[in-house]
Amino acid sequence: MTTLSTLNKFKKEGVKFTCLTCYDAMFARLMDKAQIDTILIGDSLGMVVQGHSSTLPVTIEDMVYHTANIARSNEHALILADLPFMSYVTLPEAITNSRKLMQAGAQVIKIEGGSELCDLVTTLAQAGTPTCVHLGLTPQLVNVFGGYKIQGRSDEAADKLLNDAQAVVGAGAALLVLECVPAELAKKVTESVEVPVIGIGAGADTDGQVLVMHDMLGMVHGRVPRFVHDFLTDERNTEHSIEGAFALYKQAVQEGSFPTKQHQFD
Repeated sequence: MTTLSTLNKFKKEGVKFTCLTCYDAMFARLMDKAQIDTILIGDSLGMVVQGHSSTLPVTIEDMVYHTANIARSNEHALILADLPFMSYVTLPEAITNSRKLMQAGAQVIKIEGGSELCDLVTTLAQAGTPTCVHLGLTPQLVNVFGGYKIQGRSDEAADKLLNDAQAVVGAGAALLVLECVPAELAKKVTESVEVPVIGIGAGADTDGQVLVMHDMLGMVHGRVPRFVHDFLTDERNTEHSIEGAFALYKQAVQEGSFPTKQHQFD
């Protein structure tokens, strides 16, 4: 069973680890067979499962339901689960909703934001609830950003992201996710914190990689994001199966053949 201690050991030893989003029992079982290290029940389900145009309509009840699906079917991976949009604005709300996800089977709670989350991160850590803080392109703030845009490109924005990362880790965050930030910035953040850093569109120097499951299986509606690779149709997937795609993804991350420069932002 993968634990936070496992991921910390991976970081110290330079072993790259994998994360995929998952929303139901069958795919969780296939990920289990492929020994995917961490599973994220992402609020991305709003788009790939529910058909919304963003993650914003997803509710805590949705997240609890899908988290329980995964927990019943998983033996190997560490389970992360998103607190959805506006479900952790106040501390009492955040505590109540984090409890719901942990009781459903989550082992780490993922939240989006920066140093403003420090009090929440500390409170949850003291209550035995590890957090993963998502920085960079945070989809719940899509209306603030004015769309899905690369973050941290200016010196000021890069400094803020680095400072936010260090602040939340100092407050007790157990993991970080960096989404759609320049590769050099992601490398700098990863080297500056003691906790494991998971990247998506953040280059190859983060400790782990995460992709939305549907994306890495080639089920992309509309424009394919730059950081996505289709592992289902990859010629190295000799089984031509979903389980084979998951196994190939793990192999590619561990050996360093994914992501490449074509998947990152400068």
